[in-house]
Amino acid sequence: MEKVDLQLEGMYCAACSARIEKALNKMNGVSEANVNLALEAAHISYNPAEVSIEDFMRKVEQLGYKALPKQEQADEAERRKQSARRQELKLAASAVLSLPLLWAMAAHFTWLSWLWLPELFMNPWFQLALATPVQFYIGRQFYTGAYKALRSGGANMDVLVALGTSAAYFYSVYTTVQWAADGGGTHHAPQMYYETSAILITLVLLGKLLESLAKGKTSDAIKSLLQLQPKTALVIRNGKEVTLPVEQVSAGDMVVVKPGDTIPVDGQVMEGSSAVDESMLTGESMPVAKAAGDTVIGASVNRNGRLVIQATFVGKDAALARIVKAVEEAQGSKAPIQRIADHISGIFVPIVVAIAIAGFALWYILLDPGNLSAALESAIAILVIACPCALGLATPTSIMAGSGRAAELGILFKGGEHLEKTQAVDTVVLDKTGTVTEGKPRLTDVAAASGMPEKELLQLLSAAESASEHPIAEAIVAGAQLQGAEPLKADRFEAFPGFGIYAMVEGREVLAGTRRLMAQHGIAIAKAQLDEMERLEEQGKTVVLAAIDRKLAGMAAVADTLKETSREAIARLQAMGIEVIMATGDNERAARTIAAEAGIREVRAEMLPEGKALEIKKLQEQGKKVAMVGDGINDAPALATADIGMAIGTGTGVAIETADITLMRGDLNSIADAIGMSRKTMSNIRQNLFWALGYNALGIPIAASGLLAPWIAGAAMALSSVSVVLNALRLQRAKL
Repeated sequence: MEKVDLQLEGMYCAACSARIEKALNKMNGVSEANVNLALEAAHISYNPAEVSIEDFMRKVEQLGYKALPKQEQADEAERRKQSARRQELKLAASAVLSLPLLWAMAAHFTWLSWLWLPELFMNPWFQLALATPVQFYIGRQFYTGAYKALRSGGANMDVLVALGTSAAYFYSVYTTVQWAADGGGTHHAPQMYYETSAILITLVLLGKLLESLAKGKTSDAIKSLLQLQPKTALVIRNGKEVTLPVEQVSAGDMVVVKPGDTIPVDGQVMEGSSAVDESMLTGESMPVAKAAGDTVIGASVNRNGRLVIQATFVGKDAALARIVKAVEEAQGSKAPIQRIADHISGIFVPIVVAIAIAGFALWYILLDPGNLSAALESAIAILVIACPCALGLATPTSIMAGSGRAAELGILFKGGEHLEKTQAVDTVVLDKTGTVTEGKPRLTDVAAASGMPEKELLQLLSAAESASEHPIAEAIVAGAQLQGAEPLKADRFEAFPGFGIYAMVEGREVLAGTRRLMAQHGIAIAKAQLDEMERLEEQGKTVVLAAIDRKLAGMAAVADTLKETSREAIARLQAMGIEVIMATGDNERAARTIAAEAGIREVRAEMLPEGKALEIKKLQEQGKKVAMVGDGINDAPALATADIGMAIGTGTGVAIETADITLMRGDLNSIADAIGMSRKTMSNIRQNLFWALGYNALGIPIAASGLLAPWIAGAAMALSSVSVVLNALRLQRAKL
């Protein structure tokens, strides 16, 4: 399956997006198509052997819209800017032509009877001359949209606007012609509604412009992320420092970063040391110390030392590019709650048209028999007050604003469904190493069995562990180097997640790991060695047993420290009513020591990766909504099983790929922030849906009762969609 993003033009309401989405999903070879009204984009998963991008574009054009391959963000911003400029010009022309008509209408109000009214403004031919270009030139887009919608078997907002304004305009033309046929007397001006049609079109254009500008602000998070990327990099080429566009930097290049400069690419520090500010990407406020061997992220700021880094990931592979892509995908995805709005939008317009016809008949036949103008006003008001736009924008604008704000806090949601589901989490399962603890354990003890020199044990053990990415393995390798153990090379390596590792080092078999691993391979552990192991574990240390050539040769102990914020973050989760459980492959004693320090009451120790996944299933069977938080390969099964998988951004690629949410900070406060952001976003969506549904439920009956003038109904319709977008924008200032 391949994926493609298409930019769509010509959508005005939820009915438009629903119709395009339905048509795309019916095409052969399409596994899923999502159309986002707020982003004006379609995200399609398809089989290229059965269908092509050109087929999608043709299908969209058949429906009366335009589809283009999604442009780069800068090009997209320029396109939106040009579109807004065209809208502004149309609105200005419409407002200028409508103003005399509004003036003539206002002068008829008793409370504005003092207003001077030029006689020309009341001339039917003058009003016809002003209203006609507004109706057919400026308002042409509504006729075009309505025709295309009806031709493809649907109905949208354009149908409502075209019907309402046409009824007012053509009735006015009829009365004007009748007035002229009767002699065109100045003392008996006809009953005209030119101002209704012209002002309605002007108000709809105003609403669309305000909505477009507000929607543009919902993607501010992506714009601010893209602005972090420096345009140039100082690269060492042929022994000289050369300034190059960042696009020309390749993996392996040596890049010089001076104090105060932004780091242009992801890389590894080769020379120098400094404090690096990563807050713009991770939300972490404190600068992070970096020295030779440490990794740095492109777009972070070098504070006070000169660094020479070797570029590792550039272009689309860089962390910043991946973050932008994750945010774009989250903003373009649909939350399950949107199904409500989509279903209503699909049947909304035909129902409104039916109500308008019924309202017209009711007024003309029963309520005010024979009064065509009263019946017409009621029908027009019903048509124009109904607003499917607000329904269509209620969910996607909140998703865009919420996921954008989360990204600023270092929380990346992979999609709208995960943003919705996270609010329901009531149980959080935490891995220990690298999640609750720093994940940087240090070697504290080495105990060799009799007949095995300690240095030789360290050499063999560190060689075997050197191929593993586990923090405990890294601690043993680093500790061996500090103690001067000469490095050896492992010929074969195999990892047993949750148990340990096996390797061949210079012809000798090395097995390192837990008691269970030793038992599986029939390796005996003497009582004295068990006592020593228990003594170390009671101190909260993790013990790695080492067998050489199928005989226990000794053990190494490593100790990890609790993250500074872990205790505070866990207390915060518990205060939110969330149960916190620590699940680890570590031994019971070490696990309980760390759990007690962190304030965690529930502990599951000595668990294999499959065991963690089974434990999560048990919790789910009890009706709990479980989030799993981890950072390593051994967490991947549990992350995939949980209702929500959260990967610490400092962890492995496998964990991040498997997770639904990536926490860019290593700080566990991000978990509470993610749940809090989800709750705020869903609350915002519910407010928007309540407003959109409530507005239509109240507005349509009021319009049908004849209590609303059509132009007031038009203003209400324009403001309803703008209010939904403005409410969503509040999420961009959300405090957690």
